[in-house]
Amino acid sequence: MNIIEAVLLGAVEGVTEFLPISSTGHLTIVEKLLGYQIDAADITAFTAIIQSGAVIATVIFLRQDLVRIITGWFRGVFDRTRRDDPDYRFGWAVILGSIPIGIIGLLFQDTIESTLRSLWFVAAALIVWSGVMAFADHAATQVRHEPDVDWKDTLIMGTVQCLSLIPGVSRSGATMSAGLLRDLDRVTVTKLSFFLSIPALLGATVLQSVTEFDNISADNGGVGWLPTIVATLVSFVVGWFAVSWLLKYIARHSYSIFIAYRLVLGALLMVLLAANVIEPK
Repeated sequence: MNIIEAVLLGAVEGVTEFLPISSTGHLTIVEKLLGYQIDAADITAFTAIIQSGAVIATVIFLRQDLVRIITGWFRGVFDRTRRDDPDYRFGWAVILGSIPIGIIGLLFQDTIESTLRSLWFVAAALIVWSGVMAFADHAATQVRHEPDVDWKDTLIMGTVQCLSLIPGVSRSGATMSAGLLRDLDRVTVTKLSFFLSIPALLGATVLQSVTEFDNISADNGGVGWLPTIVATLVSFVVGWFAVSWLLKYIARHSYSIFIAYRLVLGALLMVLLAANVIEPK
């Protein structure tokens, strides 16, 4: 992989990671258009690793919220009198909500990295999950806010997040839809989606970096560690601006623009696949 391609893929990751349009789906499409074998070990590892750039950008962007929640959680763990603190409960809620995707991801890793990498799955997931998002956006009452979040909310959101292991569903789209159907407001579910992404995506980065280290190396025919690092840095910079924009946008708008985009992209991809313009893998 050359540096220009690395910059392009890093930018795609940074823009799409937190928008409910599927970053993995977009990366898979662009990687295929660049001529890569999208289910190759080095490409699937590259795709997982560069997501950490956008996640680290989120950690820094939401650092005040994270410090408050972590501090409240630790205080509650060591002092029973502080366990009525909403931040203590919120901390436990995020921890519990992060568990399902870790278990499912490890159990079905081979299927996720091979069968589900087909562009047919990406196209179908983009279209089908658009219907779920549209229903959630329409049905949501948004009467509950951040102080109302409990472990049931995040456990449900975390379980639904497992569906994002299918490229095209979108991790943020899955968690946001589940949160809206729990009657949480859009800003709260968006922040929760960010928080739930941190352990899931950083865990995937560590796992892929360790297990696929040699496959990524250019000496072994992989994409190379330099392009991987460059793409990660680009995803960090672009992801920072994407997070800032999304929080402002969601405070005033519905998800309709993202739903329309997903439907158009999914339909276009299906047409290209059916016409054999591009291969599914």
